[in-house]
Amino acid sequence: MKKTYSVPARYIFEGTFKVETESREGAREKILKHCGMVIGSGIQTTLPDSEIDWTFCNHPYKQVGRISREK
Repeated sequence: MKKTYSVPARYIFEGTFKVETESREGAREKILKHCGMVIGSGIQTTLPDSEIDWTFCNHPYKQVGRISREK
């Protein structure tokens, strides 16, 4: 008989944003406020192309947490 298991998983995409701004805090703020990623849509930003560039691997690092059996 098959059982159901709950498997927590995390997919981590690592890369670098290059952003034009006046300070480190300004760079951090722009990335936090204007950049993101949605599964199926890729990396997105509201910043103009002249201010931002990025390099990210298409294949994530995968982590699997503690597996538990559902009752």
